[in-house]
Amino acid sequence: MKNDKYAALFESRRPFLIGLAYRILGSLADAEDAVQDTYIKWLNADRHSILNPAAWLTTVCTRRCLDLLRAAQQARVDYVGIWLPEPIQTAVAKTPEQTLELSSSLSTAFMLLLERLTPRERAAYLLHDIFDLPYADLAMTLGGEETACRKLVSRAREKVGRPEERKTQPTERQEALLIAFKTAVETADIEPLSTLLSEDVKLSADGGGKVPANLAELVGKRDVLEFIGGKLPVFWRAYLWQHALINGVPGALLSEQGRITASVSLSLNAEGRLAQVFIVRNPSKLSQLDRLWTMPLR
Repeated sequence: MKNDKYAALFESRRPFLIGLAYRILGSLADAEDAVQDTYIKWLNADRHSILNPAAWLTTVCTRRCLDLLRAAQQARVDYVGIWLPEPIQTAVAKTPEQTLELSSSLSTAFMLLLERLTPRERAAYLLHDIFDLPYADLAMTLGGEETACRKLVSRAREKVGRPEERKTQPTERQEALLIAFKTAVETADIEPLSTLLSEDVKLSADGGGKVPANLAELVGKRDVLEFIGGKLPVFWRAYLWQHALINGVPGALLSEQGRITASVSLSLNAEGRLAQVFIVRNPSKLSQLDRLWTMPLR
């Protein structure tokens, strides 16, 4: 019975831990490994001496994620082509406000911003600015002085900004851009989409060296439109499109013969124009897209 009680306590924290670990690592597979390692440590711990189980679990999970992130960053140096975070399919939030809040802390564009940070900056920023952990608790989690943690968060903000500074466009606008993108691919008519793109729009495709994909980022309206209207209609003509929330943002899953072969998500700039296109084709990163995740806001 005691083990059942402790297992239930852990399960009540699992969604939070998965949400934290995924944001730190950018990989759902690695996040699940980190959470499972935390669970094993929880089962073997002297739980009677743990006064705050939630804080203990957050600390253990964060530190395991930092170990995994340091190793992952070295692996990304040797990655073939463009590395993008592993996409996840997310559940619809309860309110429009929660939808915007979730997308601002989970979108592919935000996850790529986090890549600018050191592992400790990344953990500190997420725990304090996204999950509202007080500085005193942050210091205990990261094993340092409170002053040092404040500096970590401050440096992170200089690199990626404060959460309130990242304005996410309304879902309706994002969906309209996605429909225009899909129409351009299906018809090879790029004129309607052209008026919706920013001049410095970028397109990134992650094949991981396992499937064909651009090895370099496409930058600029002309090159991106040429690819969307010229090559994608040929490559994707047999694909079935399914609209989905990808990392909290309207996107699409593309499949062939029942197998997901690509995910697409978009990022808009402050003017509501298409600024970034993210295409993931690496099969290793698509294997869990049939699962629906409810990621906590806190």
